[in-house]
Amino acid sequence: MDELPVVVVGAGPVGLAAAAQLLERGLEPVVLERGAQAGAAVAEWNHVRLFSPWSELVDPAAARLLEPTGWVQPDGSAYPTGREWAEVYLRPLAAVLGERVRLGAEVIGVARRGRDRIVDSGRDGEPFSVHVRTAEDEERVLARAVIDASGTWTTPNPLGGEGLPAIGERAAADRISYRVPDLAAERARYAGKHIVVAGSGHSALTALVALAGLGGDTRISWVLRRGGIGNTFGGGDADQLPARGALGLRAKEAVDAGQVTVVTGFRTEAIERTGGSITLMSADGRRLEDVNEVIALTGFRPELSWLSEIRLELDPTLQAPVALAPLVDPNVHSCGTVYRHGAKELSHPERNFYLAGMKSYGRAPTFLAQTGYEQVRSIAAELAGDHEAAARVELIMAETGVCGGAGLFDEPDSGASGCCGPAEPELLTLSAPPAASN
Repeated sequence: MDELPVVVVGAGPVGLAAAAQLLERGLEPVVLERGAQAGAAVAEWNHVRLFSPWSELVDPAAARLLEPTGWVQPDGSAYPTGREWAEVYLRPLAAVLGERVRLGAEVIGVARRGRDRIVDSGRDGEPFSVHVRTAEDEERVLARAVIDASGTWTTPNPLGGEGLPAIGERAAADRISYRVPDLAAERARYAGKHIVVAGSGHSALTALVALAGLGGDTRISWVLRRGGIGNTFGGGDADQLPARGALGLRAKEAVDAGQVTVVTGFRTEAIERTGGSITLMSADGRRLEDVNEVIALTGFRPELSWLSEIRLELDPTLQAPVALAPLVDPNVHSCGTVYRHGAKELSHPERNFYLAGMKSYGRAPTFLAQTGYEQVRSIAAELAGDHEAAARVELIMAETGVCGGAGLFDEPDSGASGCCGPAEPELLTLSAPPAASN
């Protein structure tokens, strides 16, 4: 078993950081990426600027691996776009890892060799059997451990307010996008149209700010499932990530200026075509008519079907590891502070199998790259037998400046404050530099 590699699923920021951390620990990684390039998911939002600066976007072990090649770390105070993150950091890192990164290799299943999910006998003594599909064939890769860092990008939540697609949502797919629009390439699709933006996270705020810049006859309706705006704009100047706070401030400016119409308490139940437009209908009978385009930015969820033979222990609400879920549950808090966690909190009954990165959060929002880098540092230490280092998790995340349990936001006047005391609306000032996102 010790001579087998550790399979890392996904060549995104966290997957590549996992490979660098494993190499530094003397373990051999194999990174399996179904896309045609490292950072394939990042490439799909390459126009979006991150609200984390370069200093928080480069894994320390990855930097140590890159430096002998002449790679120069970018200015730590600058905020890259997705394109810059991929071109300056992710692709050079994949190049250094060389043949350890396999592109066009889609993982379609993981099991224990010779054991299905229900077999106990000799289970921990067998390696993982990772089934891979390529353009040419299917194959099996044996592994001593598996780190699933495949993310959630390919499984966005639907527009429907029940967690399922609204009635008619699939039929209206040509009018609905689940990604922040690239207006440099899609301006004609949105300019002068009535656009509905659904969602309350940072991606929705990014879209609102971008669309407000179209001006002219463009109409923007911002649909929120919650009963009021509450602290949706974030902590403003109190946010310890200044660009994240500035994003909320710019979105608030657009709303205050009348560029965006806010529709609260609207849970989309059905969509119908009405001539050349569509109509959104809510569960309480309200209608949003003459809509040309919908941008549904309602979060993501993990794809777990190909892990059906792995014994996972997931929280029934968030679909995150049970020990991690209470630390990130938005029903309890959204304070921006993620409690320290590592291999222990990310483990499962299936020994040496880990979910890492965005996928480890299940359906919880607000994941930062720094969190993923610390996760895989701890996992690599645990797999190398350095249990003390694995347990020594010292990352302290930047606070958002606001708190609140999302589960109470349906009540417009609930005054919900979650775990950390009341939100501070007076922090939402209007003086802000250009915003970053995501």
